[in-house]
Amino acid sequence: MPDYMYQLESRLSPEQWAGLVRIQELAVAAEMNLYLVGGAVRDMISGMPIRDLDFTIEGNPLRIVRELEKGGAQIAEEDETLRSVELMLAGDVEVSISAAREDFYARPGAKLEARFSTIMEDLRRRDFSINAIAISLNANSRGLLLDPTNGLADLERREIRALSIRSFTNHPLRLLRAPRYAARMDFKLDTRTAEWFKLAMERELQKTISPEDAGRELRQSAREEKPVAVLKAWESQNLMEVLHPQLAKRHPDYEAIQRLTRVRDEMVSAGFRPRLFAPVALAIVGRLKDRERGAVLGRMSLRPAELHAVEQLESEALKIAKLLVGAKTESVPDAYDFLETTPLDLQAYILSESSNSKAVAKIKNYLNKWKPLRQGLPGVALELEAIGLEHGPKFDKVVEDFFRAQLMGRARKPEDHAKILRKLAGIKELPKKVEEKKKPEKGKTKGAAVSGPESPAPSAPSGKGKPFGKSSTPAPAAAVKAAPKSKKKSGKK
Repeated sequence: MPDYMYQLESRLSPEQWAGLVRIQELAVAAEMNLYLVGGAVRDMISGMPIRDLDFTIEGNPLRIVRELEKGGAQIAEEDETLRSVELMLAGDVEVSISAAREDFYARPGAKLEARFSTIMEDLRRRDFSINAIAISLNANSRGLLLDPTNGLADLERREIRALSIRSFTNHPLRLLRAPRYAARMDFKLDTRTAEWFKLAMERELQKTISPEDAGRELRQSAREEKPVAVLKAWESQNLMEVLHPQLAKRHPDYEAIQRLTRVRDEMVSAGFRPRLFAPVALAIVGRLKDRERGAVLGRMSLRPAELHAVEQLESEALKIAKLLVGAKTESVPDAYDFLETTPLDLQAYILSESSNSKAVAKIKNYLNKWKPLRQGLPGVALELEAIGLEHGPKFDKVVEDFFRAQLMGRARKPEDHAKILRKLAGIKELPKKVEEKKKPEKGKTKGAAVSGPESPAPSAPSGKGKPFGKSSTPAPAAAVKAAPKSKKKSGKK
């Protein structure tokens, strides 16, 4: 049986794992059953990046939400009717916490009626089987996988399967979601789901999708790993007009999105994970006129911080590029300090779109040369400990000074580390011990065996020792004396 908790811990970022542990602690204190559900479980099992964490609680989650607020969490959106809250935790961790419920519709397309229920009923009312999987975070069943609709098998078959014949009828927004999931994961709709999808499109249910719901889906597309694939999947199904008529007519700036995707892949290979929502959102509306652009962004239900990031992206990028070629960032340490505080999405946008070669070069150096030096400092700290400097303010200063020296091109060779660290720490190098050559004892000839004090062995007159295990009695002189070589008689008989 797979250890799903181990998989979670190894796949989540440290900030995400800390958020999960904190919510789990609060659920235990409130005596409520807690489950990780939906996208996080799906993406963990399928090997995709886990973007956000969705939790379901059997009960009212507001008590837990209030405790999270006291710890600094910020509420992004709250639906009191459905008891659902979206929050931002420390480290920019996006979290949603909802009450387990059942959904009822009086007739197809009617307004949703919710009844609070158990986790199993909550999973069965979801849109697609791959989103109806949960992991228990409760003490008695921690790590248990809940899969009442057999979504795990659909993940293995790489299929999107709707859970009801009325999935698209009751909730036409799923006409946008199904192609988005299929494009993101490179899956296909299963046979019945494809038939239901086609029937709903023929009935033009896509025209009943509200602008706000369509905007939320467009917002989700800007957060995807493969935004181009998602947008083109919508275009292939003639769904782009649902998002905005002008967007269907002018099309997103696919080339700009592809450039951003390549830059993101390079940054990921260097150990960075930039969030490219703002640059991608700007590229999606990049070919629209200002008034049209504002209308599309207005539909996307952007949070104030997100809207500000998109609207100010170009001007902020120009400002940063200008500063990177100015006097304030002329030295490498100054450029490093400046880029250390520059958001990664802005760095990615400059790498993708800027013609300022000097600014681009500094960002590339930061990502590929300077930042790896910073990441190697734990090893330097161990070397400093070995030298004998105790932890404290001086210790931290020496490590920082050493890093600055590396930025300036010094202290790059491992064999130079100890010498430079001693100099920075003010610790003198230990004097080297001079080994004196041993003089041969009197009466000993070169090559003679050295015997111990307890059983002295006489030295051989010829300078050759006796073989190990033979008698040490000296041989007679006649035996020692070498016999003369016999001359061979030559001549004829």
